[in-house]
Amino acid sequence: KRMSRRRRGDDDIKKRSRFLEGVKDIDINDHEFLKKFVTEHGKIIPARLTGANAKQQRQIKAGVRRARTMGLLQ
Repeated sequence: KRMSRRRRGDDDIKKRSRFLEGVKDIDINDHEFLKKFVTEHGKIIPARLTGANAKQQRQIKAGVRRARTMGLLQ
């Protein structure tokens, strides 16, 4: 029987985003907020690192792409 590679105690800890504390909906027009989800090279940070759920990640993606088009983000 193979042992699981999961560490003990990982079930107890629920990962929450430090970027999304208390945020229900993401304002895709707030480019200052969206800067938190973009690296210095302009790449969108993945949801597994930010802790965003799928719906929030789609909103982040749409907002960052819109801000890039308008020239608000690099």
